[in-house]
This record gives sequence, C-alpha cells and structure tokens, in this order.
Amino acid sequence: MKKKIYFIILFSLINFWQIRASYLLIPMDYESQKNHLKAYGITYWVLNKGQKVKWLLNYRGGSFLLEDDPETKKECLIRGVSFEEISTDKATQILTEISSPSVNQEAIVLEKAPKIAVYSPPSKQPWDDAVTMVLTFAEIPYDVIYDKDVLDDKLLLYDWLHLHHEDFSGQYGKFYASFRAAPWYIENKKFLEEEAQELGFDKVSKLKLAVAQKISNYVIGGGFMFAMCSATDSFDIALAAANTDICEPMFDGDPSAANYQNQLDYTKPFAFKDFKLERSPLVYEFSNIDTTRKRRVPKEADYFTLMQYSAKWDPIPTMLTQNHTMLVKGFMGQTTAFNPKLIKSPVLIMGTTKINGEAKYIHGIKGKGMFTFYGGHDPEDYQHRVGEPPTELELHPTSPGYRLILNNVLFPAAKKKKRKT
Repeated sequence: MKKKIYFIILFSLINFWQIRASYLLIPMDYESQKNHLKAYGITYWVLNKGQKVKWLLNYRGGSFLLEDDPETKKECLIRGVSFEEISTDKATQILTEISSPSVNQEAIVLEKAPKIAVYSPPSKQPWDDAVTMVLTFAEIPYDVIYDKDVLDDKLLLYDWLHLHHEDFSGQYGKFYASFRAAPWYIENKKFLEEEAQELGFDKVSKLKLAVAQKISNYVIGGGFMFAMCSATDSFDIALAAANTDICEPMFDGDPSAANYQNQLDYTKPFAFKDFKLERSPLVYEFSNIDTTRKRRVPKEADYFTLMQYSAKWDPIPTMLTQNHTMLVKGFMGQTTAFNPKLIKSPVLIMGTTKINGEAKYIHGIKGKGMFTFYGGHDPEDYQHRVGEPPTELELHPTSPGYRLILNNVLFPAAKKKKRKT
C-alpha cells in the first residue's frame, strides 16, 4: 500500500513540474518588461548556447519563447530581464493562437547567434556610436574591424556588419568649417592619410571607395549590413562617385572634377537615386538625401511612426519593426532622415516622421543580402554634440529607438525558408 502511494505521489510530482515549467516567455510589451534591451542579450545568449528561440512577432511587443532552463532563469535575474514560466499547454495555446490566419502574428524560429562585426576606427570615442553602446549594454559580443580587415576579406567571417558613423566619401565628415583646427580632426586626418598610404592608396577617398565596394560585395553575396547617420548616405555617395573626383583640395590635395554631378552612377548605390551633392566644403552636409538642414520640426513634436506589415507574409520587415510602441521619439544626427523622393522604389520605408513624412528607417535587398539604414545619431540623445559624454543606457532600458537596432542584430538568426522553384 505504501509503495502504491509513493508511486502516485511521484507521478503527481512529475506531472506537476511538466505542467508548471516547460517554457520561459520573455515578454516585450510595455507593461511587463523591465529591460527590453537586455532581453535581446538574453535571447542572443540562449542562441549562442546552441538552443533555438521562437520570436513571437506582434505578440506582446515581439516576445521571445525559450525552453525552460535554470541557467537561463538565473541569467535573466542577474541581468534584470522579466520572464514568465509557462506550461507546455500554455505555450501550445499561444502558438495556436498566433498561427490563426485571422491574427497578424507569426512565430519565427531563431536558430543560430549571428557573428557580429562593427566597422569602426581605432580612434572611436564612447559618444561616437549608438550601436556599440547598445551591444555592450545588452551584453552581445562583437568584433571591431576596420579598413585593412575589410580589404583582406575578413567580412566573410561574419553574418552581420554595422558601419560606424563613417564618411566613405573621403571628406572627413565635412567637419572642415567648424573643426579643421581641432586636435581630434587633425589627428584623424593624419591617421587616415597614413593608413591610405600604407594600404597602397594615394588618397583617403580612394581607400574609402575600395572599402565601400568590398562591403557592397559582402552584402550582394549574402551578408547583412546595418548603418546609421553619415554611414548611410556617404556609403551610397561613394559608390555612385566611383568614376569621378568629388573632393575639394583641402580633403585630397587636388581640385574636384569640374562636372562630377553628371558623372554619378545611380545604379551603384543601395538605397538612393538622383541625389544632388553639396559642393561647398564649408557646408556640413553631403547631399540633399539628408533632410537635416531643411526640416523645421520642434523637438517636442519630433516623432516617427513605424509601419505595420503582415507577419505571415512579410516576416522580415515585421521583425525589424517589433516594438512596444509604434510611435518613436525622433533624434538628430549629421544625417537625420532621408528625403523619400530620393529613395529607390524597391526599398521599404519602415519609419516616417510624423510631421513632414521624412524617411527615418529603411530596408532593402541587394543581391543575396540585405541592408538597413537608420537616420540619426543616438535614439536617446536628441541633438548630440561632438565631445559630449555617452548616453547612459541604464537610464533608458526600455528605449524603443534602441530596440530597432537590436531587431537588426537578431533577424539574421531567423530560420531561412526555402524558396519555391
């Protein structure tokens, strides 16, 4: 009799634990999640251990469904990430609801943590780049590479590439008017000129063009690229100007080509077309792609709206726009937002400013790969100045603007669907 009771209790306990703790749900809605940014880091950490994750698109802000694991729960507690323990039955119920054709939701399997490279100069300061700040805050590992690494084809080792706020046109960010006497500007110019010589180029503009073309080939071959601020338009400008000289003497030692505007090749850029370059070296602007100088938007009214896509039919832009709000605070940069009239038709405009319809967040396909351009410098610092301290992300753990960056980090991990032939 005692033996029978023992087995009844044993089986009851087994059944209880199976019901109670089979999955972990990391909610990403506004009400439930204390630290959205570190939640991405937990997801990456789980993928890096060889486990799969389901990304529940449009379900509670784009939540993550993980296998129950004591180490994962411990890591969530350490990092301050909110999670819920759910049973197999509850998980099945959620997935069944998501699969219904009547709801705009989808469960995407994330299979493998992408290997991340950040293209960034050795002289980078903490305030230079929002992406490296949020990767560090979320505890997502990355490697820093620069020009020599790119030219040596080391990009082939990585799944995802971020471009630091670079000027690929060879004009040193067009900081000449305001900062040509600043020590950091002088040192950076000297460093780049010496680097170009060491790598076999007589001009920095030629070095940057070669790097941009290598990056272009990386994307065309199947790589994922993300860029913010000046690395967006200057990248496309460099590709378009491959066969002409757009740099004035203070940048490369000789005059620009007399009629360089008419020599631009608009088939080469990823996102932009028919743009007009800013000829004056004293104007802090590359071209009319950027809307910074023309916009008249009060800070308190500067927001952009994320587009909504079909989770089942358009999973990629849906992944890239996952958030706990569709209205995101705007922020400025050297390249703040893009003129939508100059964006190529196949490119998706995933975020537009509320007042004047500027494109803030765009995505496209190039060859076998994909790219995303995000206007502005720092999602939680409206108008960041050179030399100012970096943003303290501990004060912004639920930032929707920073979430967009981390969406891009994770989406290369999604299971690739076989194309129908």
